[in-house]
Amino acid sequence: QGQLVESGGGLVQAGGSLRLSCAASGITFSINVLGWYRQAPEKERALVASLSVSGRTNYADSVKGRFTVSRDNAKNTVYLQMDNLKPEDTAVYYCNARHILTGVESWGQGTQVTVSS
Repeated sequence: QGQLVESGGGLVQAGGSLRLSCAASGITFSINVLGWYRQAPEKERALVASLSVSGRTNYADSVKGRFTVSRDNAKNTVYLQMDNLKPEDTAVYYCNARHILTGVESWGQGTQVTVSS
């Protein structure tokens, strides 16, 4: 598998928005499930949103209606639009790609999102 590089994290007030980007190299979107995960301090990494090869999306209950995952195949980039952010969304967000045949995964280095109340 190739490499994933996230960007777009930062500090935002509750109710605000951020858009995370994940630039992929050496990863073919047509044969990888793409996902965003997050890990808050002293908590396990958890799935936030995923995007299948066919374009089907899946979201954690806590972010449904607020977050949107999408991809731009031409730019080899996957996005996470986060609206109406809450303090509990504070975490390090990671991009993930999982090969649909081999199961091999790639992870980005993570980007910090901090939501102040």
